[in-house]
Amino acid sequence: MSSATPSSEQPVAAPTAIACDIFCAVIDNFGDIGVCWRLARQLASEHGWQVRVFVDDLHAFQKLCPSLALDRARQAVDGIVIEHWHEPAHAGDTLEVADVVIEAFACELPPIYVAAMARREPAPVWFNLEYLSAEDWVADFHLRPSPHPRYPLTKTFFFPGLGPGTGGVLKERYLDTARMAFEASQPARAAWWLKTTGRAPPHAAATVVSLFAYENPAVDSLLEQWRDSAEPVVLLVPEGRISGAVARFFGLPSLAAGSHAERGGLSVHALAFTEQPGYDTLLWASDINFVRGEDSFVRAQWAAKPFVWHIYPQADDAHLPKLDAALAHYARTLPSDARDALARFWHAWNGAGRPDWAEFQRHRATLKQRAAEWAGELAQVGDLAGNLALFAKTQLK
Repeated sequence: MSSATPSSEQPVAAPTAIACDIFCAVIDNFGDIGVCWRLARQLASEHGWQVRVFVDDLHAFQKLCPSLALDRARQAVDGIVIEHWHEPAHAGDTLEVADVVIEAFACELPPIYVAAMARREPAPVWFNLEYLSAEDWVADFHLRPSPHPRYPLTKTFFFPGLGPGTGGVLKERYLDTARMAFEASQPARAAWWLKTTGRAPPHAAATVVSLFAYENPAVDSLLEQWRDSAEPVVLLVPEGRISGAVARFFGLPSLAAGSHAERGGLSVHALAFTEQPGYDTLLWASDINFVRGEDSFVRAQWAAKPFVWHIYPQADDAHLPKLDAALAHYARTLPSDARDALARFWHAWNGAGRPDWAEFQRHRATLKQRAAEWAGELAQVGDLAGNLALFAKTQLK
């Protein structure tokens, strides 16, 4: 399902390249390592950095990077060194401190590594890469320094965001070109459908929906609406936490990759979990994308198609202000009726009400136009890897 790796992605690290260590503790499935792996690949391929990734869960990582070996403590993939991180004390077989150290999502570096950072001359540039948030306060805290309480070290908070004054989000240089080439090529799309589902592309009257979500009580209502829809809906479901609910709706014991089912106007194709480039192609092949968490949320925005976000649920509904903050950015220029319809649908998909597919569909053309405009607006913030690399270089001088 993956597209060919562009030549611009090949590692170009030189002996004098900036060395970077990224530490990642996998908290929820694939989001943490998904972001870290994208960042690592982009820093290596586009900025020539020598990158090492410390990750504590190789099984989750292997789903995104199938060539990864589970039984190796240290290995190289695409020119990037991967260390199996046995937290909290482990810091690799050989203690080497990089020029730039990225502590992803407040995972806490090994104490032995921090002590070595304090001894290093010059001290490394130390980032705490935070989770993405669209909230207004992010711009005030982005790049804020935090002195270490015991060592002569300063950590810089790096906040991804959707607006000016933030770190932006990850986007490779080749992405728009690859997307437009796929969308413009009927043979490429036909080949993708055949390889991915075993079938030809659906009729133009069908709405193609990709569904990637956490467990969601609203899914049964939505599946019923799709089943009863006057216009056919083709559902593409990568293996994941929503698969069981979809299988039950179709009366199947499971929704194994490669399986296909139909009920009324709804047909479903179960897809194997794919590596990252393949997921982008899935988004491009769909008309509407349901995404979850952080990484797929960002990729849906670059796909320039209408999308529905299932934000990671937090206690006491602490996630809902984050959802509304993203809506405020994304829906800012929509007419009020389309904006309200989109907000109602997103809220229903996140536990507040019943999703109204017919209402959502009435605004499809407007939402499609806004999706393309938004991708352009978001690009003005700059891409996260480029913004981080630029700031790090100012600190390394």
